[in-house]
Amino acid sequence: MRRGIGYLVAAAIVGASIWLASYLVSLAPQPEQQERGPQIPFAQTGRVVAGSGAIPVFGAGTVRVSADVDIAPQVSGRVSWMEPGFQSGGRVENGQAIFRIEDTDFLHRVREAEIAIEARQAELAVLQEEAAFAKAQFEKYSRLQLETGSSVIQPGPLALREPQIRASRAALGHENVRLAAAKLALSRTEVRAPFDGYVLEESLEAGQMVTSGQVVGRLSTADAVEVVVPLSDAMAALIPRLWKLRAGDSDRRVAARVTAAYGDASYAWQGYIDRAEVSLDEQTQTIDVIVRVPNPFASGDPVEGAISPGGSPPLLVRKFVEVEIQGISPESYFRVPRPALRPGPEVWVVEDRTVSIVPVRVLQRIDDEATVVGGLQDGQVVITGGIQFATPGMVVRTVADLGQ
Repeated sequence: MRRGIGYLVAAAIVGASIWLASYLVSLAPQPEQQERGPQIPFAQTGRVVAGSGAIPVFGAGTVRVSADVDIAPQVSGRVSWMEPGFQSGGRVENGQAIFRIEDTDFLHRVREAEIAIEARQAELAVLQEEAAFAKAQFEKYSRLQLETGSSVIQPGPLALREPQIRASRAALGHENVRLAAAKLALSRTEVRAPFDGYVLEESLEAGQMVTSGQVVGRLSTADAVEVVVPLSDAMAALIPRLWKLRAGDSDRRVAARVTAAYGDASYAWQGYIDRAEVSLDEQTQTIDVIVRVPNPFASGDPVEGAISPGGSPPLLVRKFVEVEIQGISPESYFRVPRPALRPGPEVWVVEDRTVSIVPVRVLQRIDDEATVVGGLQDGQVVITGGIQFATPGMVVRTVADLGQ
């Protein structure tokens, strides 16, 4: 009985509490209802910068020699002398003797040929004297025949030694050829550098036996090196007259600058585009542009960083380098932040908080910047982020609006 009365009291208390709470809520003032205006999107922006002059085309590649030759003797023998500079890394000059082969045997061959020529000359002289004597005798005999009224007998070629003389002259010519060959072989006992260059490889020692055609070293030219720069077709299209360039043509050169790091500094050498390969690389589908650097073993010009304590280096073969090529020079072009490029391609320009859409043609994309041509102006504000789409006349807020 008492438990039932307790339940009733508890229920009454809960009901009273609910009623009181509802009453108090109904007495609270209602908040004023305000209509929310349209939200203006916030856009991140950058600026257009007008370009001038040539558009640089950037690439990279590895330095290689422009030409190299194998050094091999043309005659066999024992090496009697070797130029001390003829070793890997050494430098040789055009026409400089780099090693010699013992020439005793070759001198003997020259002397043998000279003696044989003297013998042939004496033999020919005897035959010519005999022919002259035989001719004189026949002429005398012919006059006697005419005086006696007898018929004149003409001498035959053998009687006048004509075949013998021709054979002797041929033998003499043969000996002259043998002498020339012996002198040529003698001259080849001294091997000379075919051009100014550097020794890439060398495998020769004084006293070593060598055979004709045996490669004993390799020289590279010192007048120039090449850098193979792979470029996409879009980048290659920015190089003026690329497909009209001819190797060695000095009248149509396109300037290029090669930069290499050495220690804490970078050094630059001036070069030019020599030619371009006429086929794409099978794997990368790029065009190989060949940059030629004259006088690469002269010291480079410091670009940045401290000068190396060891002095300015030459442009080392097989060194990885960066290349800047002088591209085309349009009448007007612009640089915009790369995020400002939109599919189309197009750029969203903001003027007086209003968006306009400007179609552009992309010339180049490098790092965070793009080079374009189109209806832009220097200093214009372009949208780089914050909104995913835009329509002409759309209103946006930018950083410039935050201070207002």
